[in-house]
Amino acid sequence: MDTGDGPAVFIILIAGFLIVGLALFVEVSYQPPYWVHAAIFLPLAIVLPVVLLRPFKATLIALQYHNRAREGRRDQP
Repeated sequence: MDTGDGPAVFIILIAGFLIVGLALFVEVSYQPPYWVHAAIFLPLAIVLPVVLLRPFKATLIALQYHNRAREGRRDQP
């Protein structure tokens, strides 16, 4: 089964939401210098998607098998 870009899209949306929300919270609460933001959130922006990609891809493949997904086909009239 081929999952295509589905897991990557979910990861981008979820990780982006978490990282940006956390960065905004830290900025409003503590107002650290920019280098602290870079030291915290750049590694997080790299590690979080890499860690989440395999489980999301496996979940999407399992859902395809469970639902007996096939390629989209048009019915011939």
